[in-house]
Amino acid sequence: MTKFFSNIASKTATWMGQPSAFVGATFACIVWAVSGPVFNYSDTWQLVINTATTVLTFLAVFLIQNSQNRDGAAIQAKLDELLRAVDKAREQFIGIEHLTDQQIELVRTALERHAKELKEDGKQQTAERAEDTVDRLLDRF
Repeated sequence: MTKFFSNIASKTATWMGQPSAFVGATFACIVWAVSGPVFNYSDTWQLVINTATTVLTFLAVFLIQNSQNRDGAAIQAKLDELLRAVDKAREQFIGIEHLTDQQIELVRTALERHAKELKEDGKQQTAERAEDTVDRLLDRF
């Protein structure tokens, strides 16, 4: 069932992202608007577009979220492999996406401080101190 949904979600998300889907949706809205006088701009006429757009938007949210979840997981796997393969990279960063928002913010702040210190004075001692801070943060989590 999961594989079936993933296949349908991928194909539908791909189709929905095409210019032809946008043109089709725009055409449907134009047809609806032009048909207003024929239906005397009735409540039913308005309900048709409201219901159609609400249902399609509701379903599209699930398809888009599924695609984003898969894309995010694939990107994380690729980044983890790069971290593992590059000699100077710190393997403690593998799986960092599972930390809390506050923990990630602490690591990000430490990395930015590290980069700023390197840029400002370029001293080896300062760089080692910043790296040590990042390593200690990662080891703590």
